[in-house]
Amino acid sequence: MPRRRPGALRAERGTYEDRRPPAWTRPLPPVDRLPPDAAAAAHWGRPGRAAEIAELLGRYRSFLRRPGSRLLLGPSPCPGCPGCARDDIAVVRDELADLQRALPPVARTALGRVLRGLDAQFLRRTLPDPDPPADRWADWRGRPRAWWHQRLYEDT
Repeated sequence: MPRRRPGALRAERGTYEDRRPPAWTRPLPPVDRLPPDAAAAAHWGRPGRAAEIAELLGRYRSFLRRPGSRLLLGPSPCPGCPGCARDDIAVVRDELADLQRALPPVARTALGRVLRGLDAQFLRRTLPDPDPPADRWADWRGRPRAWWHQRLYEDT
């Protein structure tokens, strides 16, 4: 019987299935409020992007810490620029959703728990837009946008 190659065995098992992050990820810095195992998995699954996750969560939390009972989203002055686009909190939430999908399962579920709490507060403190423009309903490909794009902005 021929021997099966290690790569074929790993491919059959899946990318992160039943695997723990290596030991070198343990001493890496924590990622926002994720548990240590989830932070290690984030460092391992998305090398160099864990700091970005922490920075995006910090922006999301600072928006939610603003005074007042109701919050209005602010449009980005320059949506084409990657740095300026993050002035719009809906773009920040989109990037967090994209990063969450790319994480290993342990980090994905931990980040999902954190985002559920922040999203509940976001939903409670922002108002739905009764008549959003067409570009907030669908992206340039025609796919529907997430619910956080259909909240009331300052300019409306």
